[in-house]
Amino acid sequence: MFQKPGTNWVEQRQDAMPVDVSIIMPCLNEIISLPHCIANAQDALQRIEKQYGLSGEIVIADNGSTDGSQALAQSLGARVVPVPRKGYGAALIGGCEAAFGQYLLMGDCDGSYNFTEGVAMIGKLLEGYDVCMGSRFDGGIAPGAMPWKNRYIGNPVLTGILNLFFRSGINDAHCGLRAIRKTSFAALGLSGTGMEFASEMVIKATLKQQRMTQVPATLSVDLRERAPHLRPWRDGWRHLRYLLMLSPTWVFGVPAMALGLVGLAILAVALLQYAGVAAAPIELGASWILVGSSMATLAHMAAIIALASHLYGVRSGYRIARPTIARIAGFLSLETLLVGGLGLTIAGLIGIGLVTHSWSAHGYAMLPSILPLSLSCVAGVIGMQTVFGAFLMAILGGHDAAFASKSLFQVHH
Repeated sequence: MFQKPGTNWVEQRQDAMPVDVSIIMPCLNEIISLPHCIANAQDALQRIEKQYGLSGEIVIADNGSTDGSQALAQSLGARVVPVPRKGYGAALIGGCEAAFGQYLLMGDCDGSYNFTEGVAMIGKLLEGYDVCMGSRFDGGIAPGAMPWKNRYIGNPVLTGILNLFFRSGINDAHCGLRAIRKTSFAALGLSGTGMEFASEMVIKATLKQQRMTQVPATLSVDLRERAPHLRPWRDGWRHLRYLLMLSPTWVFGVPAMALGLVGLAILAVALLQYAGVAAAPIELGASWILVGSSMATLAHMAAIIALASHLYGVRSGYRIARPTIARIAGFLSLETLLVGGLGLTIAGLIGIGLVTHSWSAHGYAMLPSILPLSLSCVAGVIGMQTVFGAFLMAILGGHDAAFASKSLFQVHH
């Protein structure tokens, strides 16, 4: 379905046949490349109709063009959707939300992608996949089409980190040519307004366990006569920070485990030496006890944040709960954590009281070891962090004391 010049697309839609495929292009002053891209997209839709019997439309998600791109796109038969919120991701989100098709094919509006290669992507969606990514590394990159720092540093590094964190199995997570079911797109709740949208879509599709595959795609030199909107270092950081924000396991959980193991090992050895049970060639004095105590308390704080972040992702609908979390969901409530936290706090206060009593009984002389006092402080601090963390998770859980109820995991599975 292509829009007739001079008609309102909403009015036209009321009498139109259903649309199966929507090709969405984000646009910001692309008047030079629009004729090529729209003609290429029309060719792709004709092939899709011939091969699969599906109808289609072309959606230009305009992000505030001032060069007449909107009028040109309409005259060429595309439907223009104005997207006020600025950014590459914002334009794509707005275009996808306004699309009529049940299958969405996205590609840049600068002539660098060949939309006819999206025919195979639609075929993958028809096979049952939720998302199909293009792979420029499998399809080929024309000389001069991608800066060397993007090709050999940015894309491989960011895609490698993404696969390490999320195991998506995609070798080109930032390819601009991609297809997704409309229902799958809606389920992801995407919000990235900039170039990080590319990573966010792959990450959340992986977290939601959507079926994902990839096909070869080629990248050509774009047709623009101006500088590209992409800023490699700025946009690279935006991608990286999205990877980190969406991976509480790696940002908080892994450091928590490492800090906890080392910190507890130091304290355990120091305790055995203090009790005379074990001797070591190197005596762990006050300095190392302080290091171990700090690492243990920091590990606990990181673990609390990791758990809170994970539960927030589950409740927000873009993450499926880990089986281990689901199994202990009944234990994770405001009341149980308060009881445990306050118990540790009281134990720590008792320990501090006993140390103080012993100190006064010996005429306030210097303590022979800071270990008993350190362990008491660690218990008290961890106890209070548990109390604070319990309230934080209840607040993030919609002010619900049962913030990790089994029903939450069943709803979002």
